[in-house]
Amino acid sequence: MTSFQSTLGDEAGIAEELAESQQAISIAEFFEKNKHMLGFDSGARGLVTAVKEAVDNSLDAAEEAGILPDIYVEIRESGDYYTLIVEDNGPGITKEQLPKVFGKLLYGSRFHAREQSRGQQGIGISAAVLYSQLTSGKPAKITSRTQGSDEAQYFELIIDTDTNEPEIRTEETTSWDRTHGTRIELEMEANMRARSQLHDYIKHTAVVNPHARIELKEPKNHFKGERAEEAELPDETEEIRPHPHGVELGTVLKMLAATDSHSMSGFMQEEFTRVGKKTADSVTDNFRDKHYGREMTWTLPRPHEDADVAEAVADATNGKGPEATEAFGEAVVDQLDDLDRVAHYHVEDAVAAAADEVAEEHGATLGDTVRENAVDAAWTAITEGATGEDADADAAGDAADADAEATTGAGGRRADSLHGIVDEATSTRKDDATVRGVAERLAEKFESADDERDRVTRAELREYLDRSVEMFQKTDDEVTFGDTARENVVEALWTRARTVPDDPPLVRELADDRDAASDLLEAMRTSDIMAPPTNCLAPIEADLVEAGLRKEFDADFYAAATRDAEVHGGDPFIVEAGIAYGGELEAEGKADVMRFANRVPLVYQRGACATTDVIKQIGWRNYNLDQPGGSGIPNGPAVLMVHVASTNVPFTSESKDAVANVPEIEDEIELAIREAARELKSYLKKRKSLEKRKRKQDVLADILPEMAEKVAEVTGNDEPNFDDALARIMNNVLVEREIKANGAGSEVTVTVENNSSTNESLEVTDIVTAEPTDLPDDATVVEMDGEWFVKWSADVSSDDEATLSYATADDAEFDLSVEGVEDAKLTINQ
Repeated sequence: MTSFQSTLGDEAGIAEELAESQQAISIAEFFEKNKHMLGFDSGARGLVTAVKEAVDNSLDAAEEAGILPDIYVEIRESGDYYTLIVEDNGPGITKEQLPKVFGKLLYGSRFHAREQSRGQQGIGISAAVLYSQLTSGKPAKITSRTQGSDEAQYFELIIDTDTNEPEIRTEETTSWDRTHGTRIELEMEANMRARSQLHDYIKHTAVVNPHARIELKEPKNHFKGERAEEAELPDETEEIRPHPHGVELGTVLKMLAATDSHSMSGFMQEEFTRVGKKTADSVTDNFRDKHYGREMTWTLPRPHEDADVAEAVADATNGKGPEATEAFGEAVVDQLDDLDRVAHYHVEDAVAAAADEVAEEHGATLGDTVRENAVDAAWTAITEGATGEDADADAAGDAADADAEATTGAGGRRADSLHGIVDEATSTRKDDATVRGVAERLAEKFESADDERDRVTRAELREYLDRSVEMFQKTDDEVTFGDTARENVVEALWTRARTVPDDPPLVRELADDRDAASDLLEAMRTSDIMAPPTNCLAPIEADLVEAGLRKEFDADFYAAATRDAEVHGGDPFIVEAGIAYGGELEAEGKADVMRFANRVPLVYQRGACATTDVIKQIGWRNYNLDQPGGSGIPNGPAVLMVHVASTNVPFTSESKDAVANVPEIEDEIELAIREAARELKSYLKKRKSLEKRKRKQDVLADILPEMAEKVAEVTGNDEPNFDDALARIMNNVLVEREIKANGAGSEVTVTVENNSSTNESLEVTDIVTAEPTDLPDDATVVEMDGEWFVKWSADVSSDDEATLSYATADDAEFDLSVEGVEDAKLTINQ
C-alpha cells in the first residue's frame, strides 16, 4: 500500500469532500473549453468552419421546404475582427424556435431521424455563435422571415454556457426585402490565412450541389457558383427504421426493452426495415439454430437391419392389449416412413399422432408416460439399433444380416450413418480405417452428450469432430485430418441436421437475457435480408455529379458512378465518385481530391479520411495515371471526387472533417472510384491511339506532296490530287465540298465518304455567307448575323457515302464544321 493510500482512513469525511467537488457541466461549457473539437481551433479555420456550418444549415432548410437554394456569403474585414454574413432564401424560422436553433447546443430536429441530412447533432451553427461570442464578445445578429409573413423577426443573442440556453439581448420585428429566408451576422476574431480552403469549400459545395446558387464576397475575391441548368432539387428523403444488418447488441437490447411487440417475429417486422413475415421467419429459424442448436437426423432402420422401431415401441408399451400395442408400433413407423432422415422431434410428433390414431381406432388411452417411453424406445432403435442379448440373438438367428449393407457395428447405427457422411465429405485419400475410426468416436460424442435428442450447435459439432480426430490420432499418429476436411465434415453434418420447432423466447424474456439477444443479433446478421430502401437517401446521381464537375472544371473528360445502397451499423449508405481529366486542369503535381459527406465538402483532415486512404491504395498506373512508387495520390491533370451519402455518416470527430475507416464504406468507395476510373482508362487509351494515328497522318501529309511532285516529274503530267488518298490510306471519314457554277449562282455538293470499318453518324454544318436554296428535306438552315448555318445529319455505313446538295450565290463563302468523329479520324477538304 502506498503512503497516500495508507493515510486515507485517518481523515474523516474525505469522501464527502470529494463528493462536494463533483458537479455537472453543460455541453456549452464543455465546448467552450474544447472548441477545437468542433473545428474552431484557430482564427483561420474558425472562419471557414463558421461559413461551412451556416451554409449547410441554409442548404438543408431550403431543400426541406422544396426551394432551390440561393445563398449569399459575405466576409467583411475590420482589423483583427471579421464579420460573417450568410443569407438564404429558405422558409425562415419561427419566432419561438429561432433562439434555440442558434443559441442552444444539441438542439436539432434530425438527431433521431434515420434519413440523410447535412446536420444531425444540432451543434454546428450554435457552435459558430459560441465561437463568435468567445472571440469578439458580440452577440449573434439574426433576421428571419417565414413564408407569408408581413415582417421579419430580428434577434441579438448569446449562449449562456452555464445553462446551455439562449440569452436574448434584443428582440424586435423589422422589415426585410427578402420575402422569406434567414440571415445571420457573426463577428469573430479571425484571419484569412485559410482563404484557399474557404474558396475550395464554396467551389466544392457548388460542385456537389448543382441545384444551388452560391455567391461568396470577401475582401479580395468575388465568386459566383451558378445553378446548373438541368439540376433540380434532390429527391425528398423519408425516415426509415434501422436495417437488421449492422445494428449492435446494445441497440438491440434497447429496442427490445422499448418495443410494444410481444413475439420475436412481431418485433422484427415492427422495428426494422425490409423485414416481412417470410424474412422474420427466416431470422427466427436462424435464431433457433444458434440458440437451441439443430437436431441431428438419422436414417430409419429397414427390415434387413438389426433394429425394429415398431417392435421397440410395442415392447415399451405395457397394459394396452396386444392388438392396440402392435397397432401403436406400426402406426409410429407409418408416420416416420416417408422421411429420409429422422430427428428426435420427428419421433415425438410421430408418437403423438400414432397415439391419437390408436386411441380413436382401438379405444386405448395412451397417456404421457406411455408416449415418453415410446419416444425413448423408438429413438434408441433409430440411433443405436439392437443391443445386448437382442443383438446376439439376431446375429445368430439370421446369418444374412451379417452380410447386409448397413450392418450395425461399434457405436451403433449412429456410427454407421456418420461413416457414410464422413467418407463422402472427405477426400478419397482418407483410408476406410481412418474414416471408420473418426465416425465411431464422433458417434460416442453424440451418445455421451447431456442432450439425448442429439441437439447440437454448429460450434459444438466442430468441437465434437476435433475431439474425435484427436482421440483417434492417439491410437494412430500417422492419421492426418486437416482443417479443410474437418470443415467439410461439419458442413455435411450441419446440412443433415434440422432446425428445431421450439418456440423462441418472448420479447420481454429476450430483453432480460443478453446471451439470447446476442443470438438474435447473430441470426439477423446471417440472414439474407433485402438491402435497405434508398428513399431515406438523396444521392447526387451520376449524371448530376458529372454536371457539377463540368460546371466548375474545364476538362476534356468527365466520368461518374453511383453505387447501390449498402449497410453499415444498421444505416444505409451510398457512395458516388466522379473524375474530371485534362483540359485546363493543373497538369503538374498531384491530382485534386474532393471529399464529400451528405453533400458537404470535407475541407480539413484529408490525411485522416477513409476516402484519401482508399485513393492512395488504388493502383492508378492500371488506369494510365502516373503514380510514383505505385501508391499515393496519382499525379496529373485530374480531379477525383467521392461522395458518401448516409443516414449516419461515421465521422472521425465532432468537427465532421473526415470519414472513419469503416471497411464496408471503404469497399464501396473503392468500387465507385474504380467504376469511374475504368471509363478514364478507356478514354486515355483511345486518346493515346488517336495521338499515334495523328502522328502517322502528319507524317503521310508531309510525304504525299513530295510523292506527288516526284510522280509528276517522272511522268511529265500534272501533280495528282492526293487529298482523297490520305483519307483512304488512314481509313478516315472524308468530308469534302465541291462548288460548280450554275448560271447566276453556284451548286454546292457536300460528300461524306466513310473509309473506316465502322458505321459513323455525323453532324455537318456548312456556314454560308449567302442564303442557300433548294435544300433537301433532311437538312435545315438557320440565319444568324448575316450568315446561314446549313445543318445536316448523316448516318453513313462503312465503305459507303452520302451527299448534301443545295444552291447559293456564286460569290458566297463557306466554312465546314463536322461533329461526331474524332479529329484524328476525320479529313475535311473544302
